[in-house]
Parts: sequence; structure tokens; C-alpha cells
Amino acid sequence: MLETVQIVGASGRVGSAVAARLAERGVPLRDSGAELVLFCVPDAAIAEAARAVEPGPWIAHTSGATPLSALDPHARRFGLHPLQTFTHARGPEQLDGAHAAVVAESAEARHIGWWLAQLLGLEPFDLADEARPLYHAGAAVASNYLVTLHRVASELFRAADAPPEGLARLMRRTIDNGFELTGPIERGDWETVERHRRAIRAARPELEPLYDVLAEATAR
Repeated sequence: MLETVQIVGASGRVGSAVAARLAERGVPLRDSGAELVLFCVPDAAIAEAARAVEPGPWIAHTSGATPLSALDPHARRFGLHPLQTFTHARGPEQLDGAHAAVVAESAEARHIGWWLAQLLGLEPFDLADEARPLYHAGAAVASNYLVTLHRVASELFRAADAPPEGLARLMRRTIDNGFELTGPIERGDWETVERHRRAIRAARPELEPLYDVLAEATAR
């Protein structure tokens, strides 16, 4: 397939993992003149970075929310979004087994996008460009809002003089159990839910509206 790649943003969280994996796979990384230029930069920087590249090579970005039009004026283009959260504290193993959305406008672009995803150790799937906002919203709920939920739960634990450190194991077990719902709402125990609300109202009243919204969504 393609033999050389240039990564713009190789020092970032996504770029560093991708660069390390390509190096493991023996793919030469170049500063210029590569067959594929891959943008691993913040969404707001993609369009400007794309305009700085002379048309010719394949162009791609790793954003989940940014449309392919940000890669204008390039026609040989695609999107590859690893459905994963990344940290500098870990390496290319962060890519292993994660799904990846491939957005392409031609059969050839799709073929290259799937090839790159599989080379990186990802599980590719096709995504329509116009479906990006809904897809990315789902990803944000699953990842970003999990951080919010952990912080809120930790605040309630601290208010109860309970150790917040115990929450991570509980959250991981919920995932390991296939997100099987347990607890008072699953049991229809609304008396306990009301006790929750009264306790939150007394200790951290600003968190009660969030609890109510989550309880209603869980009950549905």
C-alpha cells in the first residue's frame, strides 16, 4: 500500500501513539515528501495545516468531529478517527483493538483508510461524513462525561467521608459486567432514590439537578 507517512502533530497524544505504532510496523516517517500526510492536530488547526500542503499526496486527519471539507483543496483524502482516549503516559498499545471510524468519499480512499486502521491495530468501520456530529456526541458522552460522573461521585463520597478511591474499581466492574444495570432504579426502589435526593440537597444542592436528570434517563 503506501510506503511513507508524514505525521503533522507527532508530539501530541494521538500523534505520538500513531508514530510509535508506524515505527513498530517499519513504516518510514518523513518530514516531507511522504505518500500520506496525516494530521494529528487540534480540530481548529486542520484546515490551515491542509492548505500548507501542496496537492499530490494522500491527506487524512484523525478528528472525530471535523468534516472532510476541512481538507480542501485536496481531493485524495479521508478521515480516520480512533475511537479511544489517549494519554502521553502510554504508548502505541493504546491503539490495540480500539474501533476506528473511516470517512471516505471514494472506494480508493476507503481502501486506504481501512488499510491504515488495520496497520495501526484498530478495528475500522465506515462512517458517513454528515453523521460525524452525532457519532462524536456519542463518543463524548461515553468518554468525557464518564470523567464528569467520576468527579461528581467523588464529591458525594467526600461529603460522606467515604474514600473516592473505591469508585474506580466499581466503575470498571460495571463495564466488565457489560453495563448491566443494578441498584435502586433497576429494583424500582424509589424511596431510596428520594433519600438520595434529600441527602444531596442537604450536602451538595448544586448536584441535585444532575442527579435528577440521570435518574430520569436511567428509569427510561
